[in-house]
Amino acid sequence: MKRNARSIHCDMYWRAIRSRDPAADGRFLYAVKTTGVFCRPTCRSRVPLRKNVEFFANVAEALRAGYRACRRCRPDAPNGEPAAVDVVRRACRWIESSATPPSLRALSTRIGLSPAYVQRLFKRTVGISPKQYAMALRDARFRRELRRAPSVTRAVYDAGFGSTARAYDRAVTAPGMNPRDVRRGSRGVAIRSAIVRTSLGHLLLVATDRGVCDIEFGPSVTALRSRLIELHPHATRETGRTDALRYAARIAKYIRTPRGGSRLPLDIQGTAFQRRVWEALRRIPAGRTMSYRELAAEIGAPRAVRAVAQACAKNRLAVAVPCHRVVAADGGIGGYRWGVARKRALLRREAR
Repeated sequence: MKRNARSIHCDMYWRAIRSRDPAADGRFLYAVKTTGVFCRPTCRSRVPLRKNVEFFANVAEALRAGYRACRRCRPDAPNGEPAAVDVVRRACRWIESSATPPSLRALSTRIGLSPAYVQRLFKRTVGISPKQYAMALRDARFRRELRRAPSVTRAVYDAGFGSTARAYDRAVTAPGMNPRDVRRGSRGVAIRSAIVRTSLGHLLLVATDRGVCDIEFGPSVTALRSRLIELHPHATRETGRTDALRYAARIAKYIRTPRGGSRLPLDIQGTAFQRRVWEALRRIPAGRTMSYRELAAEIGAPRAVRAVAQACAKNRLAVAVPCHRVVAADGGIGGYRWGVARKRALLRREAR
């Protein structure tokens, strides 16, 4: 006897549930009679017994049958967006609206999921933990408050820190600077700089006592001098020290003949997520490229492709942190903040 189409579809749906096939998401929903809950095919809950499963075409059908939506996979998420994205988005909104960073337990209680699951979901989707996300938001708020608050102490508490000691411990500032320096526009911070001509145009390098903090290409010496003032408007510029010039010459040599690596001491500053992306960039060997999606997977955040692209765009250490080695998924060259022509030239030379 021939099997009817419904029976064949049910078998296909059951196989999709057992394998948690991402391609099945959005095609159907399944409900479990013993729990009264309906889920997406990709739900990470324990796979039920086949005899207890019913299939539905959409949320309305499942609701009419008397089932309620799963709180883990959120099959009733608006706009058909993936459940994980919806959960994380709601968590982010609550973190952003909180005066102080909420604890993981408080966050999970509000969402209705276990703390361990929220932690895993957040890291898989955003690339960092809820705590790191909250701290990055507070850091950014602190920097803004430092510019406009009447005192550092006021900025500390307005940003959500419990004490000035906690704010200073976070070191949420520009390279080698403390909060009071930021408030004064970096006044008194010691930097060294050098501008050299390379085979790809003029290059500015800036270093602090901790290492190189800026490497940028520019159209001319004048433009790069203006850029230096923009980056460090009131910093103390030390003269007579040759380390910045030596580092700049090393970068120029690498650009001309890419061999080994730039091997510079770096003063890398950024959010926890940005630092993860930049460290992953430094692990890409010369002569090889990676897509933004592959880079997101490399840092353990496969869904954070857009955030990875933004982190690459905010890199201030040209060549030393090789964001030029990240290309579009379709094989295209992709963007580069210092010009696509330079990116092509760097990739061509490294490939040789």
